[in-house]
Parts: sequence; C-alpha cells; structure tokens
Amino acid sequence: MVFTQLKLDLLVRVRYSNPIPPPPCPPKLLDIPTNPMRYARPDLLNAIANDIPLPMIVDAECGMPLDLGRWECLWDDDVDDSTLNPDPENLPPLDPKDRFLLGDPSANSAPYTNGAASVSGSGASTPLPAHVPWLRKTEYLSREGVQRASSTQEIKPLLQNIDVSRSAQLRDIEVSFAACNDPSQFDLSTLRHPNKQGITAVESFEIYPDADIWANAYDLFRFSERPGDKPIDVEDPRLDCAILRPMESDGDHFLAYHLTKDDESALEFKERRRNGASPAPEEEPKTTAFQLWRDFETVKIEQEVPNEFLLVIDRGDTQPNVSGSGEERLKAAYYKNIERKMTLKKRRTNANETYVDKWQVVHISHVPMSKEELDEREELLAEVTDPAFLLNRDDVDADGEIDVDALGHQAPTEAIGERGDIMADIF
Repeated sequence: MVFTQLKLDLLVRVRYSNPIPPPPCPPKLLDIPTNPMRYARPDLLNAIANDIPLPMIVDAECGMPLDLGRWECLWDDDVDDSTLNPDPENLPPLDPKDRFLLGDPSANSAPYTNGAASVSGSGASTPLPAHVPWLRKTEYLSREGVQRASSTQEIKPLLQNIDVSRSAQLRDIEVSFAACNDPSQFDLSTLRHPNKQGITAVESFEIYPDADIWANAYDLFRFSERPGDKPIDVEDPRLDCAILRPMESDGDHFLAYHLTKDDESALEFKERRRNGASPAPEEEPKTTAFQLWRDFETVKIEQEVPNEFLLVIDRGDTQPNVSGSGEERLKAAYYKNIERKMTLKKRRTNANETYVDKWQVVHISHVPMSKEELDEREELLAEVTDPAFLLNRDDVDADGEIDVDALGHQAPTEAIGERGDIMADIF
C-alpha cells in the first residue's frame, strides 16, 4: 500500500485582484420614442401567455395509487383468489355503511345526503329527476325537481289553426312593419336604450344592403399592436390604405404588410381611388409605390362572422349622392357583411430566410375591369339588386338556401405590367 503525502509550501494562498478597467468613454443614452402607456395595456402579455404551454404534471398512477402487492394471487398461480373473485353463492358480508350503494336512487323519493336517505317530518318529499349528473351539489337537486314538476303542470297543448299560406305570410310581414312605417304608431321619443338608462333615440334610419360595395369581400384584421413606425398619439393616414399580401415559406403561411413611403403618397392614392376615374387607353396609369414594412402571422381566424357588419350611415347630403349603379342613394343606413376575422401579430424576422416572390416594393395602379370581372361583379350584385334573384337561380334548393361557392366569389386578380409594376383591380 502506497501513501501519498502532499506538502504545502504556503499556509495561506495569496489571491491577487484583477479589477476590470473603466470604460474608455462615458455611457451613451439612446432616445427610443415609445408610448409608456402601451406597457399598461392588459393585452401586452397576451403574446407571451400564448407561447408558454400550461404545465401538466401527472404521475404514472394518475393520482390514484394502487398497491398490487397486497394480493398474492396476482403473482402466484397456486394461491387462493377468493379475495378478488368471491363465490357468487357465498358472498362476503356487506358493511352496513355501504348498503345504500346497492339501492336504486330513482325508487326512493327522498334525496340522499352524505350517503344516507333523509326523511322529512311531514311525509312530503320532492321527487328527484330521472337522470342526476355525477358530482352534483345536492342543494340543486331538489330545486330542479320543483321546477320540473311545475313546468310539466303548466304546459298545455295549444290547439290553433295557423294559416301558412303565401297571402297570410305577406300579411303578417306587412303588419310587423306597421309600427315603423305608420307615423301614428311610431314615436321616436318612446324608444329607450336596452342597457343604458336615460339615453333616447335622436334620429331613425332605414336599413338597406349597400349595393356599391356588395360585390366586394371584406375581412376584419386585428393587430396585437399598431403597425407602422409612428407613435400611437400621431395620426397615420397610411394605415387605411395598406396592402396585405399572402406569402408562404417552407409550408408556413403569413402576410406581408406594405405601406406607402410618406403620407402624401397615401393621400394622393386615396383621392385617386375615391374619384374612381380610370385613365384613357393611350395614357399610362399612375402608380403608387408600397414598400414592405414587415411580415405578420395569423394567431386566430374566424371563418364565420354572423353578427358583425360594416355600417355606413348616409344622411342624404353626400356629393354626389348617386350609387355606382346610377340610382340615387336615399337617406338610410347601408350594411355589408364581414367574411372573416383575423388576429395578427408580428412575425419574427430571420435574416437568413429566403422565400419565393418576396417583393420589397409593390406598384399599384387603377386599370379598367375585364369582361369576366364585370360579369362576376354583376352576378354578385344581383343578390341585392334583382328582386327575382332566388327564382332565377338554378342552384337554389327547396329551403331557399344558396350555394355560396357557386357564386364564383374570388379575390381581385393581379397582373404584371410591362415595366414589372403590379396592376391591381380595385373596385
């Protein structure tokens, strides 16, 4: 056996300090313009909360431990297994505390409380419903029995002869509008807000579908934070004319967000779009450049939006007060349904990522619509302009439902000009 003995020359080790030298220049403070109120908004942490998965800690026995070592018959073949498989002819005695488990709950009219049947002093009992859900609080069972018993007593068959003819339906529809169309029955001062007390109606409008924009498809986009490079308290006229272009990279779908370079270009583009004047065939159309700002990815998509609409209130003083079909617009509220709702958030940028058809600049101009596009537009407008629309279509079933896919509803097409500009049909 070999013994090794270490000998230290010094009793205390001397440690020399090596401090870091101070920086050669004073620190520089960068002024980053931001609104401090954005950190106080409750939806600031929604993106972080959505990315963090909920911890699910479950043990191997799922919270119900079972010790199989107590039964030797599970491991040895020669051991008596009467403890697990008792003889049906000679059953073990039942504990009195568990005797109520063998009874039929529906046979006893009195409700059970903590494993024992409660007996009322007066002899009157409340019947339980036929099917009682598991793990229900007992104080609600008797209440449901009383409500169900009273409802069964109050229901009486109504023997009425209802006229369902076409003339009767038209008569009932006209009567329903009498409260609004008859000046003697309609009083604006009697209308009250259903939730806010003290608020009365000031003016009433008739509601019509907006034939000017009925052929267009509208989606509602909600951003996690305001896009653009301007502060929140500064108005940005570029946001209401931005372009969202669908993109794809390695199976990942996202949207490219394009904005104009300055406010003047956005205002000029909106003014040219509002006038709707198409250039002559020999003239070159004016283009507006939209630059790529950043990419957004979808967080939530709602395909059906039945209860939200675009509402335009026209008081009859618009100039010119003529719709796109040449008919004068009346004083009314015009609506258009929303196709989809999407929630967007900023997509993480990757400098090394490359995908097909990535456009840094998009040039938009107004061009005349083709014959196919005009026919498609007229077919979509016939839904609100043609009174016999449902009768003239061949793809209407017996219930009056329309095949929406057969309407040929498509997004506006894009074409490439001679200079490589993007010609977008905007109508």
